[in-house]
Amino acid sequence: MASIPFELRGKSVYVAGHRGMVGRAIERRLAHEQVNLLTVSRNEVDLRDQAAVNAWFAAKRPQVVFLAAAKVGGIVANNTLRAEFLHENLAISGNVIQAAYANRCEKLMFFGSSCIYPRLAPQPLREESLLTGPLEPTNEPYAIAKIAGIKMSEAYRIQYGADFISVMPANLYGPGDNYHPEYSHVFAALIRRFHEAKRSGASNVVVWGTGTPRREFLYVDDLADACIHLMKTYSSPEPVNIGTGEDLSIADLALMVAAAVGFRGEISFDTSRPDGTPRKLLDVSRLSSLGWRATTSLTEGIQLAYRAFCAERDGRLRSDLLVLDKAACITG
Repeated sequence: MASIPFELRGKSVYVAGHRGMVGRAIERRLAHEQVNLLTVSRNEVDLRDQAAVNAWFAAKRPQVVFLAAAKVGGIVANNTLRAEFLHENLAISGNVIQAAYANRCEKLMFFGSSCIYPRLAPQPLREESLLTGPLEPTNEPYAIAKIAGIKMSEAYRIQYGADFISVMPANLYGPGDNYHPEYSHVFAALIRRFHEAKRSGASNVVVWGTGTPRREFLYVDDLADACIHLMKTYSSPEPVNIGTGEDLSIADLALMVAAAVGFRGEISFDTSRPDGTPRKLLDVSRLSSLGWRATTSLTEGIQLAYRAFCAERDGRLRSDLLVLDKAACITG
């Protein structure tokens, strides 16, 4: 296994999923690390294709891998596209992890999700709660695929001595998010709905569910910074939660997003829509003990996310090149 601290400088680093929100944030953060960045588009290499993945790894020989590629979506997408979420995510993680090992990758980071924890696990969610109870039914296929990736990383470490680690981010938001009207996560969905309501002059915005579930939200560039920190300082089979250690209700989040967007109408709740897990707050004590804490407050992050949404929507900037200056953040 690689030594600690692990040196990134001068290494060839592959970001799998570089077009997604997490991958783009990791790219932005790696720009400060003097690495040889490797990326490949889906048109060039389909990560679900084992032979294509093996051939690419054999040709490029990345020394470090951030496995952020995944089929992702909100509660409706997870509950509707159950077969795709299970099959495609199993294929992606299995192919990349095996190819990384076969081509002597020095270190790999696998991205799990807070949804891997049992639906009614004690709060805040500790890493030790994994596999101690039933999962939330609406996102069970995605969670099972992510658990398989975590356990695969662990198995390669135990059997082969591979320095493969796993992280579990809280609910993410920020530049590059998916704002699909049906398949987005709650944060992006709220930004889009309040923005469109403000533009159209609508008097009411409907939020799915009861508004009572509590969620923890992490700005995606904070996640990227935590991942670089862990890649340098952590080497163990136990996964690491990455979050803020604070949560709020969906109803309270809706009020904050509405205020940031400038929507002044009413907010109602469609209780026919599923709520999902009642609460998902991560215990971040392991991460804190390793010397890292989130720095972007939710109020600040909402403003940054809305600014990025407007820039991407208006076509003024490509989100993968967007550098957000927190001090210059504006609302409205």
